[in-house]
Amino acid sequence: MSTHTNAAAAAAPGQPTPAQPTPGQRGLGFSATFFWIEAARMARNGYTLAFTIVMPVVMYVIFGATPEYGSMDAGNGNVSFSVMVSMAAYGVATSMTSLTSLAATEAQQGWGRQLALTPAGLRGYAAVKVAVALFYSAISVVAVFLTGALTGAAMDTAGGWLATAGIILGIGLIYGLFGLGVGLIFPSDAASGLASMTLTLFAFFGNVFMPLSGVMLDIAHYTPLYGYVALARWPLSEGYLSDGSQDPLWALILNVVAWTAVFVGLVFLGLRRSRARH
Repeated sequence: MSTHTNAAAAAAPGQPTPAQPTPGQRGLGFSATFFWIEAARMARNGYTLAFTIVMPVVMYVIFGATPEYGSMDAGNGNVSFSVMVSMAAYGVATSMTSLTSLAATEAQQGWGRQLALTPAGLRGYAAVKVAVALFYSAISVVAVFLTGALTGAAMDTAGGWLATAGIILGIGLIYGLFGLGVGLIFPSDAASGLASMTLTLFAFFGNVFMPLSGVMLDIAHYTPLYGYVALARWPLSEGYLSDGSQDPLWALILNVVAWTAVFVGLVFLGLRRSRARH
C-alpha cells in the first residue's frame, strides 16, 4: 500500500515537487546569528586580541605617544598622529589577513563540505567571516584612534580623522585576499601565523614602523604595505616624507592596485591547489 502510494505520488502528473536548493541557490543569505557566534568565538582567541587590537595600541604608545618628538609638527597634524595612522593601518591589515586565513583553513578541513549543505552555504560562510574580520578591524582602528586622541595625536580638522579612518578600513579589505590565498595554499593551523608574520616583515620593509631612507626607502616603494599606509597618511602628509620628498598620488594608487592583483592571483592559485588536493 505504502509502496503503491509513493509510486503514484511520484508519477502523478502536474504535481509540484519540493524545490531542492542548488549549489547556485545556496549561500545567498547572511546569518546575523552566525556572525555574532563567530565574533564571540574570536574574542576568546587570545591570539586575535593580541595581534589585531593590543599590539597596534601598544606600538603606538611606544613609538608615537611616549617620545617627546610626538608633539612635533608633521604636515596637517603632528608626529603622534602619523604614528597612530601607521599602527591603525597595520592593525587592520593584520586583522583581515589572520582572520580570513583562518576561515580558508577551516573551510578546507572538512568543515567546508558540511557548510555547503546548509542554507547559508559557503558563500554565506565567507560573507560572515569577512564581516567578522572587518568588525575586528574597526575595533582596532577605534582602539588606536581613541588612544591617540587621549595622548596628544592631533590633526587640523575632524574631517581629517574621519577620512583617514575611512581610507584605512576601505583599502585594508584587500589584505583579506592575502590571508585567503595563504590559507588556501597552506591548509593548516599554521597558515594564520605564517600570514601574520609575513605581513609584519612587509611592515618593517614598507616604511610603516619607522621612517626609512636611501636604498631601503627605494625598496619600500614596491612592498605590499607601502601604498596602503602612505594613502592612509595622505590627509595628514599629502604624500610628503620625512626626508622632504613627495610620493605622487598616482604611484601610491598603482602600488595598491598592483598588489591587489597579486593577491587575487594568490587566491586563484590557492583554489587550484585546493581542488587538486580534493
